Amino acid sequence: MKQPNFIVIYCDDLGYGDLGCYGSDTVTTPNLDSLAGEGIRFTNWYSNSPVCSPSRASLLTGKYPARAGVGEILGAKRGLDGLPSTEVTLAKALKPAGYRTALYGKWHLGVSEETSPNAHGFDEFFGFKAGCIDFYSHIFYWGQGHGVNPLHDLWENETEVWENGRYMTELITERSVDFIKRSREQEDPFFLFVSYNAPHYPMHAPKEYMDRFAHLPWDRQVMAAMIAAVDDGVGEIMKALKAVGCYEDTVIFFSSDNGPSSESRNWLDGTEDVYYGGTAGIFRGHKASLFEGGIREPAILSWPNGLEGGQVRDEVGVMMDIVPTFLDLAGVDPATGPLEGAELDGSSLKEMLLMGEPSPHKQLFWEYQGQLAVREGDWKLVLNGKLDFDRLVPDKVHLSDLSKDPGERSNLANLHPEIVERLSRDVRAWYEEVQGSKQ
Repeated sequence: MKQPNFIVIYCDDLGYGDLGCYGSDTVTTPNLDSLAGEGIRFTNWYSNSPVCSPSRASLLTGKYPARAGVGEILGAKRGLDGLPSTEVTLAKALKPAGYRTALYGKWHLGVSEETSPNAHGFDEFFGFKAGCIDFYSHIFYWGQGHGVNPLHDLWENETEVWENGRYMTELITERSVDFIKRSREQEDPFFLFVSYNAPHYPMHAPKEYMDRFAHLPWDRQVMAAMIAAVDDGVGEIMKALKAVGCYEDTVIFFSSDNGPSSESRNWLDGTEDVYYGGTAGIFRGHKASLFEGGIREPAILSWPNGLEGGQVRDEVGVMMDIVPTFLDLAGVDPATGPLEGAELDGSSLKEMLLMGEPSPHKQLFWEYQGQLAVREGDWKLVLNGKLDFDRLVPDKVHLSDLSKDPGERSNLANLHPEIVERLSRDVRAWYEEVQGSKQ
């Protein structure tokens, strides 16, 4: 079998319940629903972090965020470093196997030239290096109150470019489709990272998309409009793949970096209200939380020539599994080439996907700003949990049985002290180990 192409389509602050195929009653996503119908829809897929930079570091390196050297949201000031140059991304690992690589959209793993997408294995880059930009001016505004001046953040490789007035979601789609069309003239396989910044604030959408959802209150309307623009982009990408005859040989993975934002800056009206435009469905917590709402993500994997479509899989998977899984599907041995000597935390899901084997994960761990969490089977322990960046929960120790209480509403810690003790010991030992690996 020929080496497959790989496409990762990544959203920003998309909640588990924000797609039609995940039960949304307000957002319509026919193209993503179609992709799920032709592939696998995961119900227990996790981000490695409840915020963007660490999640992306795990996705591209196959490691826990702290071990990859990116444990926090990275800044935007020009010249700031990010993902260490010693880390090997999926793009860099695939290149010796003949893959062409491109990233269009959000990077957020370093602003300096030494930590840019081109330095980390991407042949082509068009997009922005920091965390969020205005969708039309492509200017980074956030942090002014802390002395960060507004700055323009749109790049063609290492050259600053201007596309004033162009909607960023449409620019990302346009570049992605062009790359796919150019692949008609190439024999080599490709890895394309389509990194949308929607539906991350600022909440911007063209009038045609807002009009589709005019019946909704504004917060849900603009969220639905932004997601619909992404969905249309996915449709254009699928159409382009079919037009050049490589849809069947392309592995497409779709997900998001973390759960929906509740930050008041989403409102655009100057209020300090908690924002509920996005939804995590039945799950508790939002972006920045280690409860399920902050880290459990919609995830779709499609590969017509390799995987039976129409599946819904409940096995546990996580972003750091993408690197070893894609390398396995490409026939690339991670013990050789750029990754030789590297210790990946993720596991290949090839046997789980092709042979129906169970998830390779016995335990998964998380940490973020004083919170710790571990999942083992159906048990989920959260220590010092928050609902978002600011809102604390009453119980500093929270144990759930996700098979009976996926929303983590009932605290079973007092009923199972032995499980709490064991899982607490495990997650603290893991945290000490990954923190030590950064030294």
